Amino acid sequence: MAVTPPSRPGAADKRPVRSLSGLLPFLRPYRGRIALALLFLVLAALATLAFPIALKSLIDQGLVASDPGERVMALRGHFFALFGVGAALGVFSAARFYMVTWLGERVTADLRNAVYAHVVRQSPQFFETTQTGEVISRLTTDTTLVQTVVGSSLSMGLRNTVMGIGALGMLIVTNPYVMSQVLGTLVLVVLPSVWLGRRVRKLSRASQDRVADSSAIAAEVLNAIPVVQSYVQEAREARRFDAATENAFDTARRRTRVRSFLVAFIITATFGALLWGLYQGTQAVLDGKTSAGHLAQTVVFVTILIGSVAVLSEVYGDLLRAAGATERLMELLAARSPIESPSDPKPLPPTRGGSSLALRGVTFRYPSRPQHAALDGFELEVRPGETVALVGPSGAGKTTVFQLLLRYYDADVGRIELDGVPVREAALEALRGRIGIVPQDSVIFSADALENIRYGRPGASDADVMAAAQAAFAHDFISALPEGYKTFLGERGVRLSGGQRQRISIARAILKNPPLLLLDEATSALDAESERAVQAALEAAMKDRTTLVIAHRLATVQSADRIVVMEAGRIVETGTHAQLAAAGGLYARLAALQFDQPASAVTA
Repeated sequence: MAVTPPSRPGAADKRPVRSLSGLLPFLRPYRGRIALALLFLVLAALATLAFPIALKSLIDQGLVASDPGERVMALRGHFFALFGVGAALGVFSAARFYMVTWLGERVTADLRNAVYAHVVRQSPQFFETTQTGEVISRLTTDTTLVQTVVGSSLSMGLRNTVMGIGALGMLIVTNPYVMSQVLGTLVLVVLPSVWLGRRVRKLSRASQDRVADSSAIAAEVLNAIPVVQSYVQEAREARRFDAATENAFDTARRRTRVRSFLVAFIITATFGALLWGLYQGTQAVLDGKTSAGHLAQTVVFVTILIGSVAVLSEVYGDLLRAAGATERLMELLAARSPIESPSDPKPLPPTRGGSSLALRGVTFRYPSRPQHAALDGFELEVRPGETVALVGPSGAGKTTVFQLLLRYYDADVGRIELDGVPVREAALEALRGRIGIVPQDSVIFSADALENIRYGRPGASDADVMAAAQAAFAHDFISALPEGYKTFLGERGVRLSGGQRQRISIARAILKNPPLLLLDEATSALDAESERAVQAALEAAMKDRTTLVIAHRLATVQSADRIVVMEAGRIVETGTHAQLAAAGGLYARLAALQFDQPASAVTA
């Protein structure tokens, strides 16, 4: 079970950090809250910047009075001013934290919902090249990174940007000559930081891709646990997952190493430049060119600036990681399904007694197998209320007919019509709403029996659900479950037998009550007694509707109005069971094999 990672566009690695602009549509609805968050952020930053100014006043003015009483009163006033600055900082910081955290949670939820809603509308062609584990990784790991940025890092970055610019501005105003030298030095810090930042971002994207690879392996193996265990491959799969996680760790280690060097370089270089400025300030105090309070103010502003640069270097790394995560999410949102409803769909006419359908000269190749025609010049017309069976060897194209009718794919050549309307011109919801399908591999959701059957018609009452279960001969075994219809059936219906899962799937289709019913080996998992019962239920359900049946067990389709024999994507024979058995063709040979008698005796 080798896993081939889905293709990933290499150009994404070369895009600048502005890939975060993909989040703008998700931020735009919350402009008011963003404005409030920015207001509180600026106020908190200004309160921080007010602290060194208040400290300077405390030192230069609170200690100058000669009278001890006046000095105490002056100090008290300045300390109250400092407390007011601290209280304002606490209130504004708390308000900023709440607003920004709310935005992070809200935007992440909206983004996750948008990506999921978009993915579930993709055609099967999308999942031929994209693993579900990859999609799950993007929905979880990548959105968590985005949440970290929107709900924390971005706020910290903006706050420290305001504080850093403010502190730098105050230092320039108070020490213009010294700070002009410092700024010249800081320019030399920027260029290496940009180069290292690009390297971090590329490694961040690669790290997230490797995590997605391990998620894909886990999703594949956990969905096939019985097969893995039956072949005693647990150790092999554990080693394969271990290799994937080690690969992810190695990439993350390289990313962390470069990012650590980036942080160390920025902080060390900035710290050195600012210490040079501070040294110049102390020399000015010793020379009597400035006051002690001014020096204290400069020290605090330098501390704020150094702290801001340190935080910004960390935030920059988070932004680079989030940029890679956003790119991966935007790739999913940018994926366009080749199967979409037309902008001006034709309405399907009302039906009585089932739908009519026609496939005219249909040729189709699966996108993943373009060299092989699954259907080749296929022609079929089915009248309303008619039951038509599709039989033939595996790979003949029977299931492909179903997939084209449901418009999971579009035919390369030819025309498919339902009730006289080309399926390409009908709304997808209306088209698929007219079709009920019972697949060979019954799908059971992680819910109770009642909700699994109600999936066929979500608005159905409990009585309607039970009536459908009775028609599918599922009522008795469901009633015998520990909590009856409210019994949780487990993930993928692991608490049920294959035949029980198939009967629930049949009940779901019966509840939908569509004019066109597609049965893909609908009784393949049933024992002989259950098959007879369900066959009778299916025959009752097929009344007053059109039915297409795929069957390998020919005994289940002998009563069909017409049997269509397929081979290599073409129709090779058509007729009733008796006609085809007497013709001595492919159907007669298949029937002879199944009924264990000579082909000439099949009609007896």
